Amino acid sequence: MSTLDGTETKNIKKFTELFCGLEHCTKIDQKQKIIEINEIIDEMNVEEFDSVFTGELFNIMHKIIEEKKISIENALVLLKHVGYCKVLKNIWSLFFEESSLNERLEELIIEEEKKKEEKRNEKLLIDLCECYISLNYLLLPEIVSICVPCLLKVAMRKEENEEIQKEVEMALLALSCIDEFEFYGQELHLNEIKEIIKYHQEHRNLTHLSYLSAWRLLVNRLWVDNCLEEVIVNELHFGREAAGEIEDLSKCVDWRRKEENEKRRKESKEELLLKKWLDEVGICASECKLWNEGFAGLIGIIAQVHRAAKDNHREISEKCIFIIVLSVEKRAVKLDDLLKRGAVNAILEEI
Repeated sequence: MSTLDGTETKNIKKFTELFCGLEHCTKIDQKQKIIEINEIIDEMNVEEFDSVFTGELFNIMHKIIEEKKISIENALVLLKHVGYCKVLKNIWSLFFEESSLNERLEELIIEEEKKKEEKRNEKLLIDLCECYISLNYLLLPEIVSICVPCLLKVAMRKEENEEIQKEVEMALLALSCIDEFEFYGQELHLNEIKEIIKYHQEHRNLTHLSYLSAWRLLVNRLWVDNCLEEVIVNELHFGREAAGEIEDLSKCVDWRRKEENEKRRKESKEELLLKKWLDEVGICASECKLWNEGFAGLIGIIAQVHRAAKDNHREISEKCIFIIVLSVEKRAVKLDDLLKRGAVNAILEEI
């Protein structure tokens, strides 16, 4: 396993060493090694991640699972983390759908779902569904129809302890991928998603990633369902909420850090989430005809982020300018507000 230029990095070398040792140790030792592997995955940049997680690696995982050299439970802990990082880091393809392991996950999901409720292993089914959706780019509608109600049940849990919140985060992250791949035939479950968002607005119980994922479930549907505009803009106050999230995240970014090769630089979680929020705002700016006073504040925050990002974080800066230009073209925000909040100056600086 090597990077694109053929040089093996410290992260890749350590990952390979630990991964190759999984089949030669006890179940308890495997758990510890997987914890270490997941920590290494967190440290990987996009280039390292791409070079490690290939169809060949997933085929090897399938082989050692079938040979009972690693338990399915331990394998799923690793696969869930790979899927989590893939979505968070915007990795476009792992070729997981071409692997024998993908076919095996589909079989296991169907087998588990067919069991009578008292015999079903709910934890196993949840883990299988999360791995299948987060790792895949070719989701089968019949599998998705099993996964959606299963994961929504997890996503709607309201306990605020850390373990439950991690489960909620992973379930929402997986669910937010489904619309991204245009499985629009699936029921939206609008009432459940609204409940998750409204409860957070009142109690602030979700992580930043969980809350973003819940919004993605709605906003990404705007491409095909403009009827959601009223819910998104006026009922759930997207402009106000996005402004608050973007402002909070922007305070955690090191804006002085100089831009490097995009694939080689390890971005902070706050940077990754900030970019994802800007993408959702961009969809709203493109698709919404309804705007309210919350968007004036949102555009002001985005102008501030642009000014902070323009020297060393060009991708973030460009996303901000795209949104500001769209809001001007659509006259979504009054000219006085654009001038007052520095949005017009941000555009002029780019000309």
